[in-house]
Amino acid sequence: MTDALSRLLATRDWLMADGATGTNLFNMGLTSGDAPEMWNEEHPDRITKLYKSAVDAGSDIFLTNSFGGNASRLKLHGAEKRARELSRISAELGRNVADKSGRTVVVAGSVGPTGEIFAPMGPLTHAVAVEIFHEQAEGLKEGGADVLWVETISAPEEYRAAAEAFALAGMPWCGTMSFDTAGRTMMGTTSAAMVEMVEALPNPPLGFGANCGTGASDLLRTVLGFAAQGTERPIIAKGNAGIPKYHDGHIHYDGTPELMAEYAVLARDAGARIIGGCCGTMPDHLAHMREALETRPRGARPTLDLITEKLGAFSSAGDGTGEDTAAPRRSRRSIKRDG
Repeated sequence: MTDALSRLLATRDWLMADGATGTNLFNMGLTSGDAPEMWNEEHPDRITKLYKSAVDAGSDIFLTNSFGGNASRLKLHGAEKRARELSRISAELGRNVADKSGRTVVVAGSVGPTGEIFAPMGPLTHAVAVEIFHEQAEGLKEGGADVLWVETISAPEEYRAAAEAFALAGMPWCGTMSFDTAGRTMMGTTSAAMVEMVEALPNPPLGFGANCGTGASDLLRTVLGFAAQGTERPIIAKGNAGIPKYHDGHIHYDGTPELMAEYAVLARDAGARIIGGCCGTMPDHLAHMREALETRPRGARPTLDLITEKLGAFSSAGDGTGEDTAAPRRSRRSIKRDG
């Protein structure tokens, strides 16, 4: 139990993660289509402010600004040869913030999907995916990340490739998938299938779970799906702050700080031990989440009716596991930007 995250988990019933990366950076001036990872070098003060805002709001864990920092994604910006460097800088900035916080704060090296589809449906092979993830992992390790954190994954093949790469880097890790298609990932994985996959890995994560998706209600239904499998591995919940709405030329998430406080408590009661936000989750949301987690007593595992009463309706009738729920059509789709 040498890593910071394992030490914290051994002493706490729950930990709070951070919120959005992209939403906060857009508010700082990031332009749509630009690579946020370039800001690690161009605007380190803004990235430092992003990290510090999460810590000040009460986060025990924050993710580095490296979600799209792999060579495959950076190739879109002509920066594929800088994957290791930009990831290292993102972690160095995070390490500095965490070390100055006066408490144990975990720096999690964010690793997003490659944006490619695996063979035979697409061009990406397992070996190449492992190489891509390993390169980024080494940069995050050099920069001082405590753990690696793969997120917003849809394909089990990509999750397994990341796990192998992280083993090569000799780093502890966590990993979440995005269940955004009627209770399944875009590539058809259910909550039950994810638990089975995670437990079969030669190098399993410290914690696993779900992030992003379609809304807080749906994400908690997925968390209940994880818990129903009887797993003892810490479950991660990082839900969006409501549903995106287009307003005055900008995407705005309609979840209030009060709603996210309800979500955090329900996530804890549903079985999650690491609780944070994803797209649209701002420092004010995090502060309300932290207060609720600290002050509201633990309750019984929430029912689906209670979740919809507190957070709103599900986006689909089923959670992806019923016999009458067909797997989604597997086609290429744009990969989400973290937050």
